[in-house]
Amino acid sequence: MSTQDIGLDAILGDGAPLAATRTSGEGPHGHLPIDARMLREAPSGDLFGLTQNAGMGWRASEVARDPYLIVSTQGGLRAADGRPVALGLHTGHWEIDRLVGAAAEAFAAHGGLPFSVMCSDPCDGRTQGTTGMFDSLPYRNDAAITMRRLIRSLPTRRGVLGVATCDKGLPAMMLALAGCADLPGVVVPGGVTLPARGAEDAGKVQTIGARFAHGLIDLEHAAAMGCRACGSPGGGCQFLGTAATSQVIAEALGIALPHSALAPSGEPVWTDMARRSALALVRLAATGTPLSRILTRQAVENALLVHAAFGGSTNLLLHVPAIAHAAGLARPTVRDWIAANRATPRLVDALPNGPHHHPTVQVFMAGGVPEVMLHLRDMGLLHLDALTVSGRTVGENLAWWEASDARRRARERLRELDGVDPDAVIMGPDAARAAGMTSALVFPVGNLAPDGAVIKATAIDPSVVDADNVYRHIGPARVFASEHDAIRAIKSKGDDAVRAGDVVVLAGCGPAGTGMEETYQLTSALKYLPWGKHVPVLTDARFSGVSTGACIGHVGPEALAGGPIGRLRDGDTVRIEIDRNTLQGRIDLVGTQAEGDLEVDAAAALLAARAPHPAIAAHPRLPDDTRLWAALQDASGGTWGGCVYDVDAIFETLRAGREALAAKGGRA
Repeated sequence: MSTQDIGLDAILGDGAPLAATRTSGEGPHGHLPIDARMLREAPSGDLFGLTQNAGMGWRASEVARDPYLIVSTQGGLRAADGRPVALGLHTGHWEIDRLVGAAAEAFAAHGGLPFSVMCSDPCDGRTQGTTGMFDSLPYRNDAAITMRRLIRSLPTRRGVLGVATCDKGLPAMMLALAGCADLPGVVVPGGVTLPARGAEDAGKVQTIGARFAHGLIDLEHAAAMGCRACGSPGGGCQFLGTAATSQVIAEALGIALPHSALAPSGEPVWTDMARRSALALVRLAATGTPLSRILTRQAVENALLVHAAFGGSTNLLLHVPAIAHAAGLARPTVRDWIAANRATPRLVDALPNGPHHHPTVQVFMAGGVPEVMLHLRDMGLLHLDALTVSGRTVGENLAWWEASDARRRARERLRELDGVDPDAVIMGPDAARAAGMTSALVFPVGNLAPDGAVIKATAIDPSVVDADNVYRHIGPARVFASEHDAIRAIKSKGDDAVRAGDVVVLAGCGPAGTGMEETYQLTSALKYLPWGKHVPVLTDARFSGVSTGACIGHVGPEALAGGPIGRLRDGDTVRIEIDRNTLQGRIDLVGTQAEGDLEVDAAAALLAARAPHPAIAAHPRLPDDTRLWAALQDASGGTWGGCVYDVDAIFETLRAGREALAAKGGRA
C-alpha cells in the first residue's frame, strides 16, 4: 500500500474491533503462597507484586520464588521464526532476546523467578557523521541511571543479570551493575557478528562513500559490499572496536564468565554461555557474594593489562574509570594506563590493528580473554587472587582453562574451519615482539595538548614509522570546526582538498561542542585512501575503536574550554612525534606562516595570546540534554575522569556557584 492509499478512514477506523472487545476477564486460578505473618508485616508492594506475577500468567504456587532480574539492551522486534517485525538500531542488540530467554529458562529450572526489563541502545556506526552522534556518549550515563532505577524497582531481587553488546550499551550496563554492587551480578556479553564470506568487514564497508568519491570503487561494488557485510543477523561488529573491547573488559574485570567475551552471536556456544551465566548468578546469590567483592582495585588493574594486551579501543579510557567510579573505587589515571601498556606488548592480532587482521570470532576461537590472561599470568602481571563471578579466583579460572576441553575444542575448531593457527592470533610476548607488535597506547603532551591526548600507536601504518620505531610528522594544519567540513575536504578533488602531508585538525568537537562525537568517518576514509596514511588527525573529539592511522584524540583542554587546539589556523606548522618504544609523544605548534619556525615555548606563548579560531563554537543543533551532560561531567573531572557524574563534586560546584552569586548580589 502506498502512502497515497492511506486515507482518513484507515487512520480513524470504523470501530469494527469493538464488536469483539471484552469488558471483564477470568482472573488467574489458584492462591498466592502467603501466610498471616506476611499479611501483617510485608509491605503492600511485596504483596501486590505477587498479584502482578500471577496476573502475567506465572503459576500462582510459584510466584513467590526468588526473583532474578535480567536487564538487557534488546532492540527491535523479531517474529518467532526470527523474521524482522520492527528493526533494531543495530545487529548488536537485535537477537539478544535469545540470550535473555536462555537465561530465564535456567533461572526457572533452578527454582528462580525470572524478570526481564530492557533499556535499548544506539549504534555509533549508524550515527557517524550525523547529529545523532551528539547523543552517543551522553547516552551511557543516562542509560546507566535508567538501568539502576529499573534494578531498584524490583526490591526483592536476589541478583541481576546484565545482557548487552555494543559501544555504549555494554559500558552503561557495567556502570549500572557497578552502581548496585551490594547485589550479586553477572554480565552476559552479547557476542560478535560472523564475518561474511567474500565480503568486506563492517569497518571497511563504512568507507564506501569516500572510496567511491575518489574513484577507488564503482557503484556496483559499493552497493554489493554495503549489503553483505554481516555474516549473521546479531552481534557486535567483527573488529576489536569499542563493542568488542567492552566485552573483553567485562570478562577481564571478572564480572563475566571465562571465555564469554566475543562469542559468535546465534551459535550454540553463545546461548550456552547465557545459561551458564544464570547458574553462576544463582550460586552467587546462594553464597551471598555481592559484586563489591569482585569489582575491586585489583580487578581494575587486571582489566588495564588485558586492554593493553588486546590493543583495545581508546574509548575504554572513558569507560573503565567510569565503571571504577560507579563501584566506589579510585578512577585509574593516565599513569595507570601508561604502566599497563609498558608492562606488556600487544598480544592479539585482530582487526583493525593487524598485522593479519583476524576477525573477533577467530580471537574467541583462539581462546579469547582467558588465553591472553594465561600469557599475562606467565609474565607475572595479574592479580591471580581476584575473585570472579564463576565463584573462583582469576588464578583458579586460568588453571581450569589451561587444561579444559573447552580450550582444546575451540582451538581445534579454528584450525579445522579456517586453517588458522591459534598461536598466530594470540601470541606470547616474545612472539608478539618478533612480529613487531609493540605496546598499544601512547599519551602525547605538548603545547597543543597541555592536559594530554591519546593515540593507539600500534595502529599507525608501519610504512610511515621510522626505523627506530618512532613516528615523526611535520606539516601544515588544516583546521576544521565540524566533521562535515573535514570529510568534505577529504572527499574533495578540488583546491579545498586535504592533501598528503597535511595535519587534519578537528577542533570544537569535545563534550561542550558536540558531546565529544566519534569521528570514524574521517579516520576510516583516510585508511582506505592511498595517500591517507600521510595525513594525521588531531582532535578534541574521540575515535571509534576500529580507527587506524596517526589519529590523536581526547586532546585537552578541549577547544571550547580554552584549549590551544582551538587557536590553530590553516597553515600553522604542527610537529608530531610518537615514540613506540618509550611510549612517549609530543604534539606541538612549531611555526606559523607569519613568524616562520618557532621554539616550542615561543609557540605556546603565541597560542596563549591568540584569539580562538572564529569558526569554533558549540554546534547549533547540540541538544540541551547533551549540554547538561557536558556541564555535569566537566564538574566531575571531565573526559580524563571518565565523563562521570560525581554527585559530591557537582553539589560542591553548585554550592560555590550559589555563594558566588550571593556575594555579587545576584540570585542565590
